[in-house]
Amino acid sequence: MIDVKLLEYLEEFISENRKQRFVDILAERTNYLTVAVEDVFQMHNTSAVVRSCESFGVQTAHLIEDRNGQHLDEEIAMGAQKWVDIKRYRSSKQVIDTLREQEYKIVATSPHADSSLLQDFKLDGKTALFFGTEKSGLSDYVLENADAYLKIPMVGFTESLNISVSAAIILQHLTSQLKASDVAWMLTEEEMLERRLDWTKKSIKSVDDILERYKSDN
Repeated sequence: MIDVKLLEYLEEFISENRKQRFVDILAERTNYLTVAVEDVFQMHNTSAVVRSCESFGVQTAHLIEDRNGQHLDEEIAMGAQKWVDIKRYRSSKQVIDTLREQEYKIVATSPHADSSLLQDFKLDGKTALFFGTEKSGLSDYVLENADAYLKIPMVGFTESLNISVSAAIILQHLTSQLKASDVAWMLTEEEMLERRLDWTKKSIKSVDDILERYKSDN
């Protein structure tokens, strides 16, 4: 359970405008749709995907860092990593098992598989979109264990797009579809309070000292 009194206490240290901004943004956030990025070699591409998640209201990103694990490029992410929940894994099996336990449908984005075109793809349950490496795409493990496949239609000589571009196009389309539906896609009240508390802490200088003071007084 969230310590609502702590949240109210900490919110005294941020402006009313910022408090309202958090509320407004959280009203557009979802965990109904999530993203998993598999072993991306170029660090800036993973960071750009996280930035797209933040821009289109996807609250959680799952990063699989088997061979090429690196820290996010903060210049590319533009601070998005502060507002998106980043989950890190050592293998694709680990993230798929975790997401299945949370009742997510595993969707592999690939131009090579027997994929549904983006405009024909319909969200019919909680969905996790998997994006692969720049060089070889998704691993065989993800392709063999996916529940569905998705691709962006293209009419030129180019066979595939950069992962960060693909993620932005797909997320914009599917979040628009989701928000036009009657699905309960929003964060739960508890999830919103958790994020408000986290974001408020990240917005306060010397927050550790303030938290210590709160503990002493309570």
